[in-house]
Amino acid sequence: MGKRISRCVELLEQDQAIYYDGPHSGHVLTHAQGRIDAGTWADYMNVGMEHGCFDMAGLVDYMRGMVDAGPTRSGHRTPTVIVEAPVNGIDAAHVRYNAWQFPPNPRPRRARHPALPGGNR
Repeated sequence: MGKRISRCVELLEQDQAIYYDGPHSGHVLTHAQGRIDAGTWADYMNVGMEHGCFDMAGLVDYMRGMVDAGPTRSGHRTPTVIVEAPVNGIDAAHVRYNAWQFPPNPRPRRARHPALPGGNR
């Protein structure tokens, strides 16, 4: 296991170049593709949603596939994944207006069952 969650951060700290794979649009976001991409030669995977489909459910499946495939050759849980967001970033206000696309906790939430103390977490 690396000393950081992201191998890219480790390489940049050593003034090394980082390389990516993945299209700027039309990335296949399935569990199976995540398993395949977990073994990538690249330092990070690019997922283009700026000009491609905005598919958060697909991104969750893709990331689960990466985790299920096991650690990378460098020992990290997954390769770094960078998502190109469809955000107009011309100024701070536009970025804030588009922040709804990426909530701070994107995990799906289950409804709490009222009969269970603290819900069914």
